[in-house]
Amino acid sequence: MAAAPAVRFPVYGIVRLLGVAAAAAILFWAIHFRGGMTLSSSVEDKLLLFNVHPVLMLVGLVALNGEALLAYKTVPGTKKLKKLVHLALQFLAMLLSLIGLWAVWKFHDERKIDHLYTLHSWLGLSCVVFFSLQWATGFWTFWYPGGSRSGRASLLPWHVFFGVFIYVLAVATSVTGLLEKSIFMQSAKMIGRFSTEALFMNSLGMLLVLMSALVILAIVSPGTGRIDTYRGSSE
Repeated sequence: MAAAPAVRFPVYGIVRLLGVAAAAAILFWAIHFRGGMTLSSSVEDKLLLFNVHPVLMLVGLVALNGEALLAYKTVPGTKKLKKLVHLALQFLAMLLSLIGLWAVWKFHDERKIDHLYTLHSWLGLSCVVFFSLQWATGFWTFWYPGGSRSGRASLLPWHVFFGVFIYVLAVATSVTGLLEKSIFMQSAKMIGRFSTEALFMNSLGMLLVLMSALVILAIVSPGTGRIDTYRGSSE
């Protein structure tokens, strides 16, 4: 079996930089191009309620989740501290995603738009459900009350696999969401195909793809501070 590639550049720092850039970019898009955000459904422009959705979903399930996946490699200190940071970041990501899901659901209700009729919506709902189940299972098994040593060792490879899978699913959902929103706005003559906003959204999608590749590379690459091995190191 081929060994994982050895990384000769500061991949953790680049991933963190890209995560901040992606979060800043989606926030800039919502404020600069789309006029801002609100959680109040009483505003006249309901699109301000929708704008909460892409910001919180991307910040939570992509930026914070990516940071959480690498916590075992990037956070100094004991394994218990690393585990706590991993758990806390993913809890925050889950909380933001649930608020983001509520915002788009409320927007659809306010505008009398059907729910769950696009591939993006199917991917997004699946991602939130899987992410929540993954977090709950990890909390119960690896934190409190905690499973047996053999149980943790057996679950760990699957926990890592599903963590990476859900992260990839989150990136795919974000990219399809950007595509869907861009197509809707172009069809409604809100933006042109080669407008600054359309190109900005495409660029953000490419940034997310690049970031996901580096996150996965950082996870599988050997080095100090490796994520728990698959040989039973599940304390």
